[in-house]
Amino acid sequence: MLKVAVIGVGYLGRHHARIYANMPGVKLVGVCDSNLERGQAIAKEYNTEFYADYRDLFGKIDAVSLAVPTIDHCSIGCDLLKNKISVLIEKPIARTLSEADELISTAKANNVCLQVGHLERFNPGVVALSRVVTTPRFFETHRMSMFSPRSLDIDVVMDLMVHDLDIISWLVKSPITNISAVGIPVISPKFDIANARLEFANGCIANVTASRISSEKTRKLRLFQPGIYISLDYVTQQAAICSLNPPKTGNAPEIVAGVLPVKADEPLRAELDAFVEAVKNNQNPLVTGEDGRNALALALEVSEKIAEHAKKVGLLKG
Repeated sequence: MLKVAVIGVGYLGRHHARIYANMPGVKLVGVCDSNLERGQAIAKEYNTEFYADYRDLFGKIDAVSLAVPTIDHCSIGCDLLKNKISVLIEKPIARTLSEADELISTAKANNVCLQVGHLERFNPGVVALSRVVTTPRFFETHRMSMFSPRSLDIDVVMDLMVHDLDIISWLVKSPITNISAVGIPVISPKFDIANARLEFANGCIANVTASRISSEKTRKLRLFQPGIYISLDYVTQQAAICSLNPPKTGNAPEIVAGVLPVKADEPLRAELDAFVEAVKNNQNPLVTGEDGRNALALALEVSEKIAEHAKKVGLLKG
């Protein structure tokens, strides 16, 4: 039995606890949270122990999901890794690239697994889409959420857009040559809505929009490559595809519409399954610390471009 725990059982962490509690070959040893009432309630619900201090888990577990605010990722994550505990750390991996580097180097020095929770990599629709993507030329994504007081320690780029930045970079596999981006704070002091245009060395263009002040939840990606258009709905896990068949003699090209075969699954369950397998078999995780660092570097650059534009137009001072 792999002995695991969850540190931080708020909005997302409680679902980690739910899945671990019902996962074959895994024992949920405990949960930890700074909110005693919440932590105790989750522990009771999933028939496990509550720990007020994560350090009390040392020596009792093999692996942990770390779902605390980003500001605490590096300090708590490195503490766990130094104690030979494998860590699945929620995105973004850290606040800064130096913190990300510290997490990566600490995991390597202690020969333990560090996986980053870029959940959309495990979305069945994304998995199906990745099998047919060859030479993408244009992306358009919209990731909209209704306002929530969670994650206000980071802007909408780190909160939401980072998912699409990671997926697009992963699919394009080409260096970015130019970024332009705009955004505005509306409800929080940080940017709540943002748009970025990414230009890649191979000629691909991506137009990425994220908002956490929408009236509805939207998670959509559209991509074009020679002869193919694909539209993905992250929420429904469905992907439509239109392809262009060569023209027959004397006829116009034929457009064929269809859907990609998708095996529905809960992305978080797939992510935790992959993490457990990596820990048990001492393998590299599907989303490594380096992957998380790359996504963070891109998100930070987008945020910097937004800040530059905001200062230029007088939305920010300094």
